[in-house]
Amino acid sequence: MKNYPDLYLRIWKAVRMVRKGQVATYGQIAQLCDLRGHARLVGYALHNLPPESGVPWHRIINSKGMISLRARTSGHERQKHLLEQEGIVFENGKIDLAKYGAGSRSQGKIRKAHRAKSGRIVKEGEILK
Repeated sequence: MKNYPDLYLRIWKAVRMVRKGQVATYGQIAQLCDLRGHARLVGYALHNLPPESGVPWHRIINSKGMISLRARTSGHERQKHLLEQEGIVFENGKIDLAKYGAGSRSQGKIRKAHRAKSGRIVKEGEILK
């Protein structure tokens, strides 16, 4: 198994906490990981996910409410399809962050769980149920 940087592991843990049917931005994930201003690092971490990780990478989008992968590529279409399967609706290529965003109340729960001293990996959506 490849040895991944601790920062990537922190980012992947935060991404796992975004509930099914919701999205978060790269910047929000960076902020949750105390990496304010390092949204691109979140993108690099997601790009380097092992295929079998189970991390819901598709729930992370840019601050405009759009998929960052180049349009009409297989990756873009796959991410869009996965989000639509979770009930997320696109209007003119955008997702309504007010409607589908993880929101500040959920972020507080995510942040608290993320900083918990136990250090265990949280299962997808576990904290927000």
